[in-house]
Amino acid sequence: MVLYMSLAVELKREEKEKEKRMEWWRRAKFGMFIHWDLYSIPAGVWKDKRIPGIGEWIMYRAKIPVKEYEKLTELFNPVKFNAEEWVKIAKEAGMKYMVITAKHHDGFCLFNTRYTDYNVVKATPFGRDPLKELSSVCRKEGMKLGFYYSHVLDWHHPDGMGNDWDYDPAKKDFVRYFRDYVEPQVEELLTNYAPVALLWFDIGNRLPYPELARELRDLVRNLSPDTIINGRIGHGMGDYIEMGDNKIPEHKLEGDWEVPMTLNDTWGYKSYDHNWKTPGRVIQILVEVVSKGGNLLLNVGPTAEGEIPKPAVDILKEVGKWLKVNGESIYGASASPIEVPPDALYMCTAKPGKLFIHVIAWPWYGELKVYDIHEKVRRVYLLATGDELNFTQEGTHLKIKVPRNPPDNIDTVIVLELS
Repeated sequence: MVLYMSLAVELKREEKEKEKRMEWWRRAKFGMFIHWDLYSIPAGVWKDKRIPGIGEWIMYRAKIPVKEYEKLTELFNPVKFNAEEWVKIAKEAGMKYMVITAKHHDGFCLFNTRYTDYNVVKATPFGRDPLKELSSVCRKEGMKLGFYYSHVLDWHHPDGMGNDWDYDPAKKDFVRYFRDYVEPQVEELLTNYAPVALLWFDIGNRLPYPELARELRDLVRNLSPDTIINGRIGHGMGDYIEMGDNKIPEHKLEGDWEVPMTLNDTWGYKSYDHNWKTPGRVIQILVEVVSKGGNLLLNVGPTAEGEIPKPAVDILKEVGKWLKVNGESIYGASASPIEVPPDALYMCTAKPGKLFIHVIAWPWYGELKVYDIHEKVRRVYLLATGDELNFTQEGTHLKIKVPRNPPDNIDTVIVLELS
């Protein structure tokens, strides 16, 4: 009985700590993902051949030997990198947190670590620590900063998973790699780059031992209790669920979850990938994700020179303009409490006492019908201007008289104030 009560108290304490830890993330809704590393140099091309797939997997796809890939460090000199500019781009886009790759699957470390010389400070002519610079600017600007860390795949380390063209898998000691390399590097990130808002792990579904996921979680909890851990740490040890890459769930989901999404078709920079999403598409994706209860982590892949590609910047600026007007319907909003028909002209987000109807296909006949309203509506108005709209409510159905032309061609937000 005493043991049961102790466990109950401990679980309650952990839940209380999690609620505190997740508070800012639940309000944020929109973040910037940054994939940047040596792979930005070949930019999808190796030995004059375009390599299929996403840019940051070029070492794996082309089966580039470690010694050959290492030579890219001699070319990594992103003199146009400017941490202040990157944070400014994120802020102007309306993003509330940033997550950058500290170590991706190729094993190169974009931070100064004492556990390998294969890092940006010791191995490149650049000789600077981008994570340290970003951390400093983010603190100054009030931007939350997190780090992506590949804890399972590492094509450079002899004991890491994934590289079977340089190393014999039968001779690998993954547990040694994890305890002598992964855990110490995570400790470095948490102590040398504090505060770390979030640790974003990947491919945790291939982590063979649950106890390693638990060890890693406990390490983070002990060193930095306020650091959020994403779901891909593996074995259920994360604070929230990570959807598949570019995968939006079909229906509303309970709990905390996030969609990582590319702005074009790759995460790491590819020189010939110009398949950019339009600003309108990004806005509608963001609204859909929030309407179903999640966060959107939208990726940019900077160039080898250290610049976020101009098309990405231009798209994000337009998204930011929309959010500046309509942010109330996104930040801190919850999933739609009403059932929205699959063929509806709108999506819905909510806050206490308010429903935000995001009209993505304007009704040309001058009337918008909204269904499943179980509370009395006392006022209807356009979020952008405050202009009130006439409406009638019959049971759970609402009919709203709307202007002939949409105030916003991408997403006009109509606010329903509830009694």
